[in-house]
Amino acid sequence: SCHPHRARSVSRPALEVAPDGKHVLTGHSDSREAHLLEVPSLKVANTFTMTSFGVNAVARRAGCDKQLIYRYFGGIDGLVERIGRDLADWVTASLSIQAAGSSMGYGLFMERVLLSYVSALRADPLVQKIAAWEIAETTPLVAQLARSRSQALADWIARERGVLAPPDDIDAPAINAVLIAALQHLVLSSAATGAFAGMSLAQEADWERVSNVTKMIVRRIYGQA
Repeated sequence: SCHPHRARSVSRPALEVAPDGKHVLTGHSDSREAHLLEVPSLKVANTFTMTSFGVNAVARRAGCDKQLIYRYFGGIDGLVERIGRDLADWVTASLSIQAAGSSMGYGLFMERVLLSYVSALRADPLVQKIAAWEIAETTPLVAQLARSRSQALADWIARERGVLAPPDDIDAPAINAVLIAALQHLVLSSAATGAFAGMSLAQEADWERVSNVTKMIVRRIYGQA
């Protein structure tokens, strides 16, 4: 049963990953009893489309009364907000630029950001599906997720780059947006068809080509540093 034990008070739950890989809702009472309620969180991407995503559907999937969704999240908007925070956490936890110290210039920083993003996105089919939702569906819930993910990525880049700055005569925000979009689309195409524009994306050697081309483009735009 997904009904939590009764307790004097329950703190706002957090979504965690259980040993079996499921995302679970964990809250703790004053007596430190753990209450588990299975909810989709990022795992919702396995079983829902955003047009069918609602309190009733989530409750059925979790095998619990829909009132618990309202209790813990305040409704579907609150659950989507929680998923958005999970996406922000995914950005922080999954991306790594392997900073090379103060000698690293903006070009090398962006090169590592782009390659790290590709690697993290390729490794997470659930986030891939949410990324696909963002361009395939136009519901307010999808727009909310898109804003959360985009803002989290922008915040992470701004935080990690510190005082690094692109050359003055280059429109770096537009260039970076184009490069991120292109690489993301390659990842989604790889998952869907294993290829894009006649180029195979099924093997690691294919992604080594993508990596090499990304480095070439970034270095020609921003320089070698």
